[in-house]
Amino acid sequence: MQNEIQKPGYLKLLENGELERRADEAWRSMARCELCPHCCRVNRLKGEKGFCQTTNQVILDSYGPHFGEEAPLVGKKGSGTVFFSWCNMRCLYCQNYEVSHFGSGHAVSNEFLAFCFLVLQEDGCHNINLVTPSHVVPFILKALVLAAREGLSIPLVYNTGGYDSVNTLRLLDGVVDIFLPDFKYWDRDVGRRLSHVPDYPQVARKAIREMHRQVGDLVIGPDGIARRGLLVRHLVLPGGLSGTKSILRFIARDISLNTYLNIMDQYRPHGEAYDHPPLDRRITQEEYADALGAAREEGLNRLDKGR
Repeated sequence: MQNEIQKPGYLKLLENGELERRADEAWRSMARCELCPHCCRVNRLKGEKGFCQTTNQVILDSYGPHFGEEAPLVGKKGSGTVFFSWCNMRCLYCQNYEVSHFGSGHAVSNEFLAFCFLVLQEDGCHNINLVTPSHVVPFILKALVLAAREGLSIPLVYNTGGYDSVNTLRLLDGVVDIFLPDFKYWDRDVGRRLSHVPDYPQVARKAIREMHRQVGDLVIGPDGIARRGLLVRHLVLPGGLSGTKSILRFIARDISLNTYLNIMDQYRPHGEAYDHPPLDRRITQEEYADALGAAREEGLNRLDKGR
C-alpha cells in the first residue's frame, strides 16, 4: 500500500494509455471551451478568446523551486512551482496582479512545458506545483504525457483558486496527486464583486467535494512530505469578507475533520484593493485569531505549521 501511495497516479495511467486519451479529450474540448465554469464556448484552437484570454498556446510566467508554500509541500528542496499566466478569476486584490490580469509571461510549447517539469525534478523539488491551472488543463496533460515518458515521477499538485468545473476535475482523476484549492468566499455577491465570478461559493463547494472524493485526506510520508490528498487554503480578508466561519463549518461537516488547512494571514492591499475598503488595509490580529478560533470550534486542528 505504501508503494502505491508513493507512486504518482499518472504513471499508471501512462502505462495503460489512459493519460494520453485524457490529454486528447481535453485538447479537443478547447474547440468549444467549457473547461471552467465560465463555459465561454469559444474555439480556442482557432485563436478565439474567452474570459481567461488564453487561446491555443499556454502562457508561462515562471517556474522554479519555491519555499513559501505549505510545510508538507516544501520540505528541504522546495515545491516545483509552475506559474501560468492569466486566470479564470479576476480578484481585484490579487497578489500576482500582473500575471492574472495582464498575462505577463511568454507563450511556450507543450514540449517546453514538459522540459520545465523535468528540470524541477532534476533540481530535487518534491513535487510539480501547477499554479493557476484551471484554464490550461489540456496543455498540462499533453506536457505530462511527454514528461512522464522521459522519467517524471514526482507528485503533481493542482494549485487552484477553487473556481473549477467538476467535469474537468474528472479528467484529472488519478492524474493529480495533491489538490490545493482556495476556498475564498462564502457569499456569492462578494465573489462577484471581488473576483468577477457570479457563483463562486456553489462552484467551490462542488469542486472541493470532487477533489476530496478523488484523493481523500492529505497523506504525509515519514519524511514530512505530502504524497497524496487534499490541502485547503483560506485567506482571511478584512472586515469578514471571506465568510471564514461558514467556510470552516462546511469543511468540517461536508468534507472531513481531518482536512489539512492553511488559514492564511498574509493578506495585503494590492491591485485595485485601495479603491475598495476594507480591502485597503491588512487584517488585524483579532480577525486572524477569530479565524483560528473558528477552526478549533469546528474541530479542525490539522493546520499548517506555524498557523
